[in-house]
Amino acid sequence: MKKLRASVRSHRKPLANHQRRRKCALSSSQATPSAPDGQAKQKGEELLQASASPYHLFRDVADVTAFRRSLLSWYDQEKRDLPWRRWVQEEASLDRRAYAVWVSEVMLQQTQVATVIDYYNRWMQKWPTLQDLASASLEEVNQLWSGLGYYSRGRRLQEGARKVVEELGGHMPRTAEALQQLLPGVGRYTAGAIASIAFDQVTGVVDGNVLRVLCRARAIGADPSSTLVSHHLWSLAHQLVDPARPGDFNQAAMELGATVCTPQHPLCSRCPIQNLCQAYQRVKREQLSALPGSPDVEECALKTRQCQLCLPPTKPWDPALGVTNFPRKASRRPPREEYSATCVLERPSATGSPLILLVQRPNSGLLAGLWEFPSVALEPSEQHQHKDLLQELQSWSGPLPAARPQHLGEVTHVFSHIKLTYQVYSLALEGQTPVAPAPPGARWLTWEEFHSAAVSTAVKKVFRMYEDHRRGTCKGSKRSRMSTPSSRKKPSGGQQILDSFFQPRISNSTAQ
Repeated sequence: MKKLRASVRSHRKPLANHQRRRKCALSSSQATPSAPDGQAKQKGEELLQASASPYHLFRDVADVTAFRRSLLSWYDQEKRDLPWRRWVQEEASLDRRAYAVWVSEVMLQQTQVATVIDYYNRWMQKWPTLQDLASASLEEVNQLWSGLGYYSRGRRLQEGARKVVEELGGHMPRTAEALQQLLPGVGRYTAGAIASIAFDQVTGVVDGNVLRVLCRARAIGADPSSTLVSHHLWSLAHQLVDPARPGDFNQAAMELGATVCTPQHPLCSRCPIQNLCQAYQRVKREQLSALPGSPDVEECALKTRQCQLCLPPTKPWDPALGVTNFPRKASRRPPREEYSATCVLERPSATGSPLILLVQRPNSGLLAGLWEFPSVALEPSEQHQHKDLLQELQSWSGPLPAARPQHLGEVTHVFSHIKLTYQVYSLALEGQTPVAPAPPGARWLTWEEFHSAAVSTAVKKVFRMYEDHRRGTCKGSKRSRMSTPSSRKKPSGGQQILDSFFQPRISNSTAQ
């Protein structure tokens, strides 16, 4: 992303950079799309011709021109000062500029800007070029990405950097089509953002913010995840993008959706395109229609034929929602629920501060390659799950003490498609025979080292519970509930299983 180039065009060097980028953009805009991409566009056009009415289109060239002018004028005045925009503005190298955009776009997927800023600054400080990232280890990437979520993003970003360096001569592909085809993890949106912002390719983009802006601007109430609506939105984005400033236009559309045309509380009074927004105009017309002699509210001319872009008949226009009638959220399946038992295994060190054991997850699947406390999945239907937990602990540490693991409580973390509930335990090896070095795939770390390790947010939650308990900072009611898990009002199935095993160990320990 970048700031306006107008502010730097008076300088010779930025002007030369701009001219080089315009030359690159010309060649990229003339590039022939790949066969699959061309077929997809043709299919999309056929679908649109069969279903869309002028109510959902921009058929007037004057409206398109006004949309561009109004949006860019607003963006010039209101855009946020973000580090990736500064980076792109100040960088002369096209490859470094594209890399800076790429990193920001990958980090911003499913993540808020406020969260990304610090991660982005640390990343670019550590790996300012593609070559720097390509030479880093996956462990370093996971460490820096720790806490940002969707960890495969960082891994694929590094895979892409290595491909650029090792197979593409260190040069980023110059078109959206080539970016999407050649780089792992780069989809249609990310490719379009890089190509338009870094290389001035005249191509539109559709992310969540742009989707919301377009759905409201053209009163599109059908399921935005459907093939038909997706094709229509991308067609609108390509139609609207400003050929003179494609990167700025795309950023302006995203900025509008992020700061003004928000999901729940849009600031329509501050919107630069309110006069071109069908949703806003409908709200205003409904207010006027309440007056005697006012005309009816304008709607889609195809509504009697159940237009496939309008609000569905089962969810008609709700006056109380106003412009937030659009877009209608697609029905999503709730995340599946899973359960796990995890134990923070602790041992004393020569310095006196305790060490805790972390083990590495497999190189594929959820949280691939990250570190966690020894854990086992819980299945309420099974009656011998406790054996797996003990075997897991012993496989990493050797013989365990007679004292039972202490239950600290529950930690729940929701991933994109999984709601995972951990039963959290701790066990100290104090007074035991010195423990052998950790086997491959395991590490004994200090508390300080834990905070810089490549661990997930869910594991950090588990550690905070352990840390609070260890330091005695838990509230009395919470400590009581943790120390007597069998007294909990509604224990989960997984906890019942573990309690059935650990409870007998209480009497054994007491007898000793």
